[in-house]
Amino acid sequence: MTPDSRPPTVSDSEPPTLSRRLGVFDATMIVMGGIIGSGIFLLPSVVARHVPTTAAFLAAWAAGGAIAMAGAFIYAELASRRPDVGGQYAFLREAYHPVVAFSYGWGLLLVVQTGGMAASAIAAERYLRELFGVALPDGFVAAIVLLALTLINCLGVRAGSTTQSLLMLAKIAAILALVFFGLIARRSPSASVAPLEPPSWTLAAAMLAALVPILFAYGGWQTATFVSGEMREPRRDLPRALIIGVLGVIACYALVSAVCLRVLGPAGLAASQAPASDVMRVALGEAGARVIAIGIALSTLGFLSQSMLTAPRVYYAMAKDGLFFRGVGWVHAGTRAPVVAIALQGILAIVIALSGRYEQILNYVVSVDWIFFGLTAASLFVFRRRDASGAGEPAGGFRVPGHPVTTGLFVLVAAAVVATTLVESTTHAAIAVGILLAGLPAYLFWSRRRHPA
Repeated sequence: MTPDSRPPTVSDSEPPTLSRRLGVFDATMIVMGGIIGSGIFLLPSVVARHVPTTAAFLAAWAAGGAIAMAGAFIYAELASRRPDVGGQYAFLREAYHPVVAFSYGWGLLLVVQTGGMAASAIAAERYLRELFGVALPDGFVAAIVLLALTLINCLGVRAGSTTQSLLMLAKIAAILALVFFGLIARRSPSASVAPLEPPSWTLAAAMLAALVPILFAYGGWQTATFVSGEMREPRRDLPRALIIGVLGVIACYALVSAVCLRVLGPAGLAASQAPASDVMRVALGEAGARVIAIGIALSTLGFLSQSMLTAPRVYYAMAKDGLFFRGVGWVHAGTRAPVVAIALQGILAIVIALSGRYEQILNYVVSVDWIFFGLTAASLFVFRRRDASGAGEPAGGFRVPGHPVTTGLFVLVAAAVVATTLVESTTHAAIAVGILLAGLPAYLFWSRRRHPA
């Protein structure tokens, strides 16, 4: 009997479908797990290099949290209006055209999700090597971790969600340990709060550059919408989970950034390559550094688990739309999981991890990811106008505070992030766009098979 024991009976004439077994707690853990990876343990030093004063550093993190909250509000209303399998993929399909949604799923499968998973698996492997001193071929441990998580998620959404929730709780424990010991550790003499610099173009450029890694650290809330088809009450619970989850992440990030600044000071934080480890080293010596290394490894595994749980639902939705291999839409009758979609993602991530080119691939996706963030946020204008003139507004649905101003500002922020990455990484952005364009012949092939002339 699988962890998803006693699945609902499916008749012989009816193909099995996804099972609705997730509640608001599960979805909240998925939201937080999709955002918190190893980045928060490393990125404070990157931000400090852009904005070396205390006040500017804290202001940048506060701005990033506000933008993430605006995004969560937008996706909460979208989930309330269109609680469909595939989440962001479904929003893009319904608001614009199936080719836009297909391009998103294509990039997610080939680069964004699998590349991110491969990089995270390699990061976990490196921390585990340092902890246990075991010499193994590059990518071997990463491949084993990815394979194990693939198999767990093939056992069903309950098995995958339980694993994800346990790893998320381990992440929170690691963050709380870092914050606690950071607060009792000796304070850096250079960590006193300084006033904000006078407004200038130089400061504005520095803040924008600092926002790029911060927004990447906050990214991931959208993946919770992928499992809306497996939630018991998606229209009610998914908006709640998005808001609670992002608020929880903002609190975690604010605390971690503050203790890193408190213990290391602005200059020390900017010079650090591993700020969380340095904080724990100040507090507890080398033993503390080893403890937080375990926490970072668990955090990375939690991100992998969340990715393995959520993204295959997009490929499943593509197959159900007739825009991907039909077999990817197959659901196991016992576990009620899209096992082919899960296996496909796992295999591709393992291949990328073993190839050793995961770092280059990650550089390709920055601008593409935020193109789709902006398009998805703009889809709210489409749905509001369409619902107002058609079937009417959904009863009791969530509504974005401050719309259309807040939604419009989020779209502008997405455009600014894309523009920044285009200027700073023109070659990588061009390769990313090339990968998306390569999906157009594939879309034409599947769409013609779905609608033969």
